[in-house]
Amino acid sequence: MKKNGISTQKEHEKAVLIGIITARQNEEQAKEYIDELDFLARTASAIVVKSFLQRLDRPDNKSFVGSGKLQEIAAYIEEHEIDIAIFDDELSASQIRNIENAFKCKILDRTNLILDIFASRAKTAYSRTQVELAQYEYLLPRLTGMWSHLQKQRGGIGMKGPGEKEIETDRRIIRDRISKLKKDLIQIDKQKQTQRKHRAAMVRVALVGYTNVGKSTLMNAMAKSDVFAENKLFATLDTTVRKVTIDHLAFLLGDTVGFIRKLPHHLVESFKSTLDEIREADLLMHVVDISHPNFEEHIETVQATLNDIGAGDKPYVMVFNKCDAVKMQEAHQISFSEFNIDDQLSRSWMSHLHGDSVFISALKNRNMDKLRKVLFDKVKNLHEHRYPGTMPYY
Repeated sequence: MKKNGISTQKEHEKAVLIGIITARQNEEQAKEYIDELDFLARTASAIVVKSFLQRLDRPDNKSFVGSGKLQEIAAYIEEHEIDIAIFDDELSASQIRNIENAFKCKILDRTNLILDIFASRAKTAYSRTQVELAQYEYLLPRLTGMWSHLQKQRGGIGMKGPGEKEIETDRRIIRDRISKLKKDLIQIDKQKQTQRKHRAAMVRVALVGYTNVGKSTLMNAMAKSDVFAENKLFATLDTTVRKVTIDHLAFLLGDTVGFIRKLPHHLVESFKSTLDEIREADLLMHVVDISHPNFEEHIETVQATLNDIGAGDKPYVMVFNKCDAVKMQEAHQISFSEFNIDDQLSRSWMSHLHGDSVFISALKNRNMDKLRKVLFDKVKNLHEHRYPGTMPYY
């Protein structure tokens, strides 16, 4: 499946990004989503050449952007020899087919791009199985469009294009594969549940947050471990659990996959067991990149996702990370400097809006002692309540 994404083609493909401005998605939001799509494309090793935004009441059923804009983009693609066009929303099979006829280049939508990145990041058999299931579920309703693409690409004698029988055969094969993958995941889920039950009676804390906010860096700082951390989206797919000890008080800390706006439903379903690490946690550490201009929307996205998976009411600590990278924030009327940033952040509206809040820099080891003190108190209280009569000290 990964071969259908951009990662197995030329190392760096030239790409254009395409989005729409609607009544529900104003121009400012549309630009933010395109910027995020740009980051996703660069994470997948594409070179973004240009972005296109079209104002429509709703996506066009045939071409997503409308016939006039489609012709404009097609002309640009041909003139600049663009390899791939990436759309910021999911495309239907008919839309893919119509757009391919106009563009003569590879077409990806946001979901397919994220799936490609996940496929390249999946390291364990567990995460690879999850990604493969999500890819097949994405592919199944789009088979007709995929077949037309193959017909144009291959052509020649003996390659006049598959008929309905071949498409139905492929649908059956994919359905069988989906069924097998789901059974495999059920078995893996049982093994994971058994592993969690056999863990010592310790409080479990899960790191959650938007993608690329520094969760893995914080994990390394807290657990003195070497979890892979990189300035790219979805650097972490597989849940990593480490034992952390603060003043002889031990607890389990789990690093989980980052959330993102427009998170594909296929991924939420396929990564159910990974998300179980969040659902079964006693305490959440909601990590926020406070240096990001849209961190408030990121908070809302994470909270909405937590609500969707049934973990929205868990106790949590807000960890505002990357405070060393915060610059002048006129919108919030906060003036930061090298010397007073910690004091001003601690007195800002953010520290009161979300209950227990800590402002840190995991990379620079800044205010980590404050975070450890907050965690110590929280974990100690949780342990005494959840495991009465036992000693959490090691």
